[in-house]
Amino acid sequence: MEKERVYFLDYLRVVACFMVMLVHASENFYGANSPGLASNMSFVANESNRFWVAFFDGFVSRAAVPLFMITSAYLLVPLKSGQSMVEFYKRRFKRILPPMICFFLLYTFLPLAWGGTTWEQSMADLRLLPWNFPSLAGHLWFMYPLISLYIIMPVVSPWLEKVSAKDERLFLYFFVATTFVPFIRRFVTPELWGECFWNGFNGIWYCSGFLGYLVLAHYTRVYIKWTRAKRVRVGLTCAVLGAAFTGWSFWFKGTPGTLIETPMIEWAWEFCTFNVLVQTFGIFLLFTAIPEHKVPALVTDISKKSFGMYLMHMFYLTAIATWVIGEGGAAQPQLPVWTAIPIIAVGSYVCCYVTTKVLSYLPGSKWVVG
Repeated sequence: MEKERVYFLDYLRVVACFMVMLVHASENFYGANSPGLASNMSFVANESNRFWVAFFDGFVSRAAVPLFMITSAYLLVPLKSGQSMVEFYKRRFKRILPPMICFFLLYTFLPLAWGGTTWEQSMADLRLLPWNFPSLAGHLWFMYPLISLYIIMPVVSPWLEKVSAKDERLFLYFFVATTFVPFIRRFVTPELWGECFWNGFNGIWYCSGFLGYLVLAHYTRVYIKWTRAKRVRVGLTCAVLGAAFTGWSFWFKGTPGTLIETPMIEWAWEFCTFNVLVQTFGIFLLFTAIPEHKVPALVTDISKKSFGMYLMHMFYLTAIATWVIGEGGAAQPQLPVWTAIPIIAVGSYVCCYVTTKVLSYLPGSKWVVG
């Protein structure tokens, strides 16, 4: 039997999907390459770009990926009673792997139709496909941590069924400690707590990563029984404080007119940093405060199609960004940056929804758009 539908998760998927597109729309205004995903080097052209990228990408949208992780885990752990690992894997991977493979191939070959890539690059991407995402589909990195989260769910489920709230909090404390590792690694030492060229696993490595968000999702669902007013109060405080630091961190490093390595300008933007964790927890709490009643049909429909929208959005976003920015480039876009970024995101969102909606009427569409 299917687990009961939780309606606030529909709102969360709809918003988080848009946040992803807002992030990628913002990258056009600090990536030191042509419109699209940010490269390994960044360049902030002016103060306007510096502020609005910090606002839209950092303050508003940086929590998008962790929110998707929490949404995926919220109802899946612990596993349904009697469900085996094989059954769980079969159900989850049957849903995500065919669309993932389909879009890997689309991003490898479809850009040839408009000169977006070369045959040489397509062949190189094809040879890479068993090991990683295509060069024009950097956003599909997300699929690999999602797969790893599904792999670990049956392993941690028995523990989550039996563990006390106190012991679960203890694990979360270890997870919180790992969210400071990116700062230590960047500003103190790149190798810590046992890391060296023959060992890439530090002392608290096994408590790190998106597993922490999985446990946080379970803890929030099972043990946080706060009133709606307290959820809003605590959630808003955490969301604003975490977002403020996340946005400020980009503004602090993004000196206009200076070429800088992207990891340095995004020094506090990793998804498992403390500030993003606080931002994510706050936003998630705010969504849990939404009264549980049936949502509008459009929201439910977008929620169900959000996976396909995510997979395809870079096709639309890159084209729309090129048109919106124009010949002046990121330094002198046709529209002010504060309007250009949301217009790119909204345009991409609408196009993706309409395309996914149309495709959903075709036989076997679930194998393409989920």
